[in-house]
Amino acid sequence: MKILVFGSINIDMVFSVNHMVLPGETIKSSSMTKNAGGKGANQSVALAKSGSEVYFAGRIGSDGLWLKDLLSDNGVDITYLKEVEGPTGQAIIQLDKNKQNSIIILSGANGKITENEIDEVLSNFDCDDYLVLQNEIPKVNYLINKAKAKGMKICLNPSPFEKEILDWNLEKVDLMIVNEIEASQLLQTEESDCLKLLDLLTEKYINCDFVLTAGSEGAYYKGKEGVSFASSIDVKVVDTTAAGDTFLGYFVTLISEGNACDEALSDACFAAGLAVSKFGAIQSIPTRKEVRG
Repeated sequence: MKILVFGSINIDMVFSVNHMVLPGETIKSSSMTKNAGGKGANQSVALAKSGSEVYFAGRIGSDGLWLKDLLSDNGVDITYLKEVEGPTGQAIIQLDKNKQNSIIILSGANGKITENEIDEVLSNFDCDDYLVLQNEIPKVNYLINKAKAKGMKICLNPSPFEKEILDWNLEKVDLMIVNEIEASQLLQTEESDCLKLLDLLTEKYINCDFVLTAGSEGAYYKGKEGVSFASSIDVKVVDTTAAGDTFLGYFVTLISEGNACDEALSDACFAAGLAVSKFGAIQSIPTRKEVRG
């Protein structure tokens, strides 16, 4: 069983600031670092570090060739990572004194993925392989339809959320991993209670299991195995950039191995906690040995 991540890969420029810049304001940054990022790349590394056989499909520009080595060195198969003209996807990240972030994304090469390319990549995967998707590339609904026709298991992280997601064939998704805001956006509701949101989500999308991440509180699961909750670990937060992507990688790996959802939920929360205790995105993602000892 293989896992394919079809998604984004970015060059992240992280500016450390006292507070998020306001409209019309100019502020100083105490430092700037350049890292690899993009939800697709982050999730593929989290899947690899947690023990999955993972393939990453996406696009980079000539300025991002170093990203190939980085993914490969972290255990990700880069056979389907292609170079195109123009810049690699870019992210400008403000990281404030409270270790919260604000992110601006330029799609760059991520925006050049085509249906022909999707068909070519999916031809190398089989029934019961996993497809992991986010919303930082085009043609996601096309990917959902084509993968489901092959019998693949689809995991969707609908982030960043846009209203067009509501028009996708979400009934074909097997697992959705969302935070509280994304859950309320999917439902077009102001409801904020996590358990009520999960009830509404599973009533609307009856064939889909849901995981709702709730930051420092922990994470909830509702689906075929019932309802579960796991609390977050108590750590000093340094950088939250890849917390959700780390969580997803560990959760998907563990359920694909046949572990119970409550066990996968607990380990994924632990892994995400380790990630926020370190600076950066990919470099902050823990190994399976760090999570399970």
